[in-house]
Amino acid sequence: MLAGLAVEDPSAPHGLRLVIKDYPYAVDGLEIWDAIKIWVQDYVSLYYPTDVAVQQDTELQAWWKEAVEKGHGDLKDKPWWPKMHTTEDLIKSCSIIIWTASALHAAVNFGQYPYGGYIVNRPTLTRRFIPEPGTKEYDEMVKNPQKAYLNTITPKFESLVDISVLEILSRHASDEIYLGERDSPYWTTDSKALEAFKKFGSKLTEIEGKITARNNDPSLRSRHGPVQLPYTLLLRSSEEGMTFRGIPNSISI
Repeated sequence: MLAGLAVEDPSAPHGLRLVIKDYPYAVDGLEIWDAIKIWVQDYVSLYYPTDVAVQQDTELQAWWKEAVEKGHGDLKDKPWWPKMHTTEDLIKSCSIIIWTASALHAAVNFGQYPYGGYIVNRPTLTRRFIPEPGTKEYDEMVKNPQKAYLNTITPKFESLVDISVLEILSRHASDEIYLGERDSPYWTTDSKALEAFKKFGSKLTEIEGKITARNNDPSLRSRHGPVQLPYTLLLRSSEEGMTFRGIPNSISI
């Protein structure tokens, strides 16, 4: 998540000291990561009180073996895979999966249209090589660089297709279920699990308030950037439509 941009520091929040302090994705993301990990710890501890319980769960071990050897067959021999021998292995693995399928995906996906919807910001193809000095194309570029650029990037029809796809990908459905929510309050009868999940949802709501407060802090200039568009991608909740916010409970497509 933050390779090269954070240094391990037990005294810092979340155990990491950010190299760039005004880094919205990192600041917001670390809070959500911690909330996810605490939720996973609370849940796992209810059913796997010891490392032996993890090791003796044959279904869990079969799932992990399939995830590593079938789901990532080209990487199955890498040394960094957890062995799934301890509760910490289980907590770490589940936290990564939940983070990747929810917050990480949301941060990458739901900001596509506000930026890429203006195709010249993020053209999807180039139709010509960079002109060489002394050629007709180079002289045309020097004379009118904007025209040369527009003649190089995605043409009109393909641009309309691209923008339409970006709009679909950036929209929330009316029945979207967001992180920390369930489509039914009766997903389990375990009162301790229900209480842990409620705590998780409350923590995510608290984080939303903190993100909003940071977006209103004029000293944090990266929260808006030169176009004055606040960083809202890691706000958990959202309304239906294209809102530039919202973390679905899981990737839907």
